[in-house]
Amino acid sequence: MDLKKLAHSLRAHARPLQWSGNLRLRTKFLLSVSTIIAGLTFATLLIVGRATEEQVLKSVEQDTRNSQLTFQNLRAERQMELNRSADVFATLPAVKELMADENPAKMQDASEEIWRSGDAQLFALADWKGQIVALHTMTPGFPRSAAQEMMSHSAGLGDAGGWWFGAGRLYQVSSRAIQLGGPASQLRLGTVVVGREIDSSVASDVARIALCQVAFRYGDKPVVSSLSTMDDGMFTSDLRSAVTRGKIQIANKTYFASSVNLTPGTSPPLTLTVLKPYDDAMAFLKRLNNTLIALGLGAVFAGAILVFLISRTITHPLDNLVQGVRALEQGNYHYPLGPGTGDEVSEVTAAFDRMRVTLQTNEEQNKQLESQLRQAQKMEAVGRLAGGVAHDFNNLLTVIKGHTDLLEMKLGTLSPAQASIAQMRKAADRATALTRQLLAFSRMQVLQPRVLDLNALIADLNKMLPMLIGEEIEYSFRPGESLARVKADPSQIEQILVNLAVNARDAMPKGGKLTISTRNVLLDAEYARSHSPTVPGRYVLLAVTDTGCGMDEQTKAKIFEPFFTTKELGKGTGLGLSTVYGVVKQSGGYIWVDSAPNEGTRFEIFLPQSTEAVQLPSENEPAAKYSRSVGTVLLAEDQEAVRELAGEFMRSNGYKVIEGKDGLDALEKAEQAAETIDVLVTDVVMPRMRGTELAQRLKRAYPAVKIVYMSGYLEHNGEDGFIADSAHLQKPFSRDSLLKKVREALGQEADQPLQAI
Repeated sequence: MDLKKLAHSLRAHARPLQWSGNLRLRTKFLLSVSTIIAGLTFATLLIVGRATEEQVLKSVEQDTRNSQLTFQNLRAERQMELNRSADVFATLPAVKELMADENPAKMQDASEEIWRSGDAQLFALADWKGQIVALHTMTPGFPRSAAQEMMSHSAGLGDAGGWWFGAGRLYQVSSRAIQLGGPASQLRLGTVVVGREIDSSVASDVARIALCQVAFRYGDKPVVSSLSTMDDGMFTSDLRSAVTRGKIQIANKTYFASSVNLTPGTSPPLTLTVLKPYDDAMAFLKRLNNTLIALGLGAVFAGAILVFLISRTITHPLDNLVQGVRALEQGNYHYPLGPGTGDEVSEVTAAFDRMRVTLQTNEEQNKQLESQLRQAQKMEAVGRLAGGVAHDFNNLLTVIKGHTDLLEMKLGTLSPAQASIAQMRKAADRATALTRQLLAFSRMQVLQPRVLDLNALIADLNKMLPMLIGEEIEYSFRPGESLARVKADPSQIEQILVNLAVNARDAMPKGGKLTISTRNVLLDAEYARSHSPTVPGRYVLLAVTDTGCGMDEQTKAKIFEPFFTTKELGKGTGLGLSTVYGVVKQSGGYIWVDSAPNEGTRFEIFLPQSTEAVQLPSENEPAAKYSRSVGTVLLAEDQEAVRELAGEFMRSNGYKVIEGKDGLDALEKAEQAAETIDVLVTDVVMPRMRGTELAQRLKRAYPAVKIVYMSGYLEHNGEDGFIADSAHLQKPFSRDSLLKKVREALGQEADQPLQAI
């Protein structure tokens, strides 16, 4: 919002307000001028009092200008709101994902929920070619063809906005480009358009301020009016010209009419017509003439008093209002405007004061939203980087751990190299744990969520946490009553509590209090607005509070970034809170922190409530050993080292393995194979053809084939297309875990020990 431009416009409009306003304000002004003139000559008063029909038309034209100013101010306020709404929609990840999908068949239905999350009465999405792919209006019936035509008219208007008309309805709209990256990105996915209707309430507002009836039309098509009833005769040839001035007949009534083009330079024009009843206007003028003549006799005696009163009631408040506008232009929201006196100027001043408060609030909210958007974009970028690094490390760790297993089996348990092999496996396991922490932060970790009771889970940890934090720290748990269920990975929730407890312990070296509490909460729309991007709804609150040293604002802004730590070198990895952040986000929740130096820290974690029944954890089964097997396996993996390792694992157990370097290569080799493919073991993310598409095509050719997917992470945009009843193997995997998944997919039983290589 450009406050200087807005303040300059208000200052320009405040001066004409001294000479315009409604009829009652103009009457006061004419009366005061007539009083001063009457002191010099009574004849001048009589000339002024003789109003003609031309004067009535000039009065209507003045009302038209006032109505135009009123509508333009109202339009400017609505346009600023639409621009902000369009900016928010254009940067929503959900909108970008929808436009990146490029599936027009799903966009209409998929975009409805996005539209309903805002307050726009019209919502449209266009692809990068400018073709409308989704259209929603509060009132059904707006033709998509009209929207497509309007899209071409409103292109390139920027913050000025535009107008969409169709099916007799007019919308004020704002459009924003949907960029693939940040605002500086040149890769445009499409355009989002939001709008609000010019309806009867708008006409009523303008008519109430102008003290007359008004009508809007778009081109020569009627849109809306403030009249309670209006027959077709209103829209005759008298009202279809660009500018109309004079008397017209509407439903057996005579009106003075004056029209003005509200959108000069654009076609079709949006026209405002002001209508004043002829009889009312002439009767008022007759009364005004008689009143002026009668008041002329006492004008000389009352002139000084009237001038003083007008100066006090109009000139001084208007000057104060202009000074307030100038102060607003300089960014001063607290300039004193003076007490209200109940007159029109006081009402305008009060309206300006309300608008000033609204501008201040919007400015503060814009700064807060910009800060939150920058932080979210930074966390998203770091998360993608961390996820990509973790994905590559998963493949490397798979090779390291796999060849460690092969060395151990080839050298035997009595080999002197067993100690070195054990150290290699230990280091690989630690690297695997760090990789999973990076995946957790970037929300790409493969979770195993189930419905659970947070109170029961925390109660199981109550024996371990006091020993973890030490005796000098007082620990207490306050479970919420009738706590709702949540759906999350219990091991990851335990990791969250352990990480927060360790951080609290380090923040209280001289002792203190650590409190964990739970309760059901309902987050309303007001809370969601102040804590974007929270979605209103029912949640379970998990709060971890300590009385430690606390954090300043700069530290608090970085605590969730990976590898950021305030601990001494060698005493922390900087992945604890980033892991907490990633797990909470991937579980569909939100995390907020409240902290200040020397005032402790409180972490609030909101997890969505679940209505499903609690799922009891299954007992861990001992690792099964399998006999040599038979069967043909199609292996698809784009990483050569991982492919060779997995192939060697399966061949060592008796399987015949057909290897493909990607999905397309694997599909071609399956078509050339003489044997029937029993099981497909495929990576999910591969060039040329993804593992999900490969599995679907192979399933059509071999309906009995079994599918085992290999993946070390979940992508940011998710993955669909998995075949039902398929198995999933998480990287990095061992020889036993790979053979176990293949045997389970084939329905084979574990019986004899595995053969050594």
